Amino acid sequence: MRKRYAICGVSNRAIGMFIGPMLKTFSEQTEVVALLDIDPKRHLVCKEKYPQLAGVGEYGPQEFDRMVQETQPDVVIVTGRDDTHVTYIVQALEKDLDVITEKPMATTGADCRKIIDAEAKSKGNVTVTFNYRYAPIHTKIKEMVLSGKIGRVTSIDLNWYIDTYHGSSYFKRWNRIREISGGLSIHKSSHHFDLVNWWIGQKPVEAFAYGALNYYGPEGELNPKKEDGRHCGTCDVRQDCAYYTRWSTRSQDLHIKDDHLGTVNSVRPTEAYTAYRPDACIYDSEINIEDTYAATVRYDQGALLTYSVNFSLPYEGYRLAINGTHGRLETMEYHAPSRVPFPTEVQTIDYYPLFGAKETIHVVQREGGHGGGDPVLLEDLFLGPDPRRAYDILSGSLDGAYSIGTGEAVWRSVKEGKPVRIDDVLSSPLVTL
Repeated sequence: MRKRYAICGVSNRAIGMFIGPMLKTFSEQTEVVALLDIDPKRHLVCKEKYPQLAGVGEYGPQEFDRMVQETQPDVVIVTGRDDTHVTYIVQALEKDLDVITEKPMATTGADCRKIIDAEAKSKGNVTVTFNYRYAPIHTKIKEMVLSGKIGRVTSIDLNWYIDTYHGSSYFKRWNRIREISGGLSIHKSSHHFDLVNWWIGQKPVEAFAYGALNYYGPEGELNPKKEDGRHCGTCDVRQDCAYYTRWSTRSQDLHIKDDHLGTVNSVRPTEAYTAYRPDACIYDSEINIEDTYAATVRYDQGALLTYSVNFSLPYEGYRLAINGTHGRLETMEYHAPSRVPFPTEVQTIDYYPLFGAKETIHVVQREGGHGGGDPVLLEDLFLGPDPRRAYDILSGSLDGAYSIGTGEAVWRSVKEGKPVRIDDVLSSPLVTL
């Protein structure tokens, strides 16, 4: 029996990650019965790409109740802008519907509490699509920790690098406004915090952090001209902007990748979505988020995380080390080898026993987005979790809440100059992970 799905937020991510595979790969298990978005042009773009959706109902943000009444979905998929997630999730739970939501589940700890409380009263359940968990290298790390190979986890070092193409894109778009995205310690780092939480199986308790806006905003050192309201497409000093000229030529403008609110699409390549441009100036004074963080997180079973992230670097990837009472594992990944200006090696995992010989583990690669994680995540969502897997991997609302709670605690600590407890961010203690 096919389940019926309503899509709330007809973004590029919704179309590419969910709607396309549902129609092509999982058509026997799924049926798209409704599209909801603030911009009717998104419905048009989606249906031109997939004409088989021609008869699917279209709804605006204020028509959620009518959508449910008319289309009777079993599941709501939430893939709009981050600040819209909590509204649709809670509305769906109040109608006893299941929810699949993109990360971050919400943008504040307070909104996470609303979701947790609504789910407790509902017959519906929330699933958060943390696809990073599904990358083969990441599942192998989970298996190594579970096997006891490094013993009890004592500390984690995670340094995340975002290159000048990807990093600057957050400051050209809606992500640069904290009230919409929650800031990058939530919008981006919640992915990283969830990975650590899942790998080590411990609950984050407290965070202390420093953060700054070093590269972007009006005080950015490479700002060619202090002036608000500029856009790359029409800027008179864009050829003096290193971030622009690194990725563009005089005859070809930079194409901004935006999973959630992209302005250019393959069906209507010259048309922008209504009232939205993804090429706002990275030096604008409305930017109110940070581009650099260094943080320490303490966990309930004693582990300590040392974490940093930087959104303006020459290459993209991360360095990870997990230490335990029996040994240590290390790995380094480049996310975007096509953009890295020098050769990179295939990612491996190095295991160092506390006493003994080093081992290097070569992990079999898989095709697909997010390091091969997306296709397997979709199978779990639409076919059910793989019964051969010996551990939980699909994320629920508690996982979503603790990743966001950690991100908000990091930001609060930056502002307040003191450690911040995650349960305080989430209003009250939640069930242990």
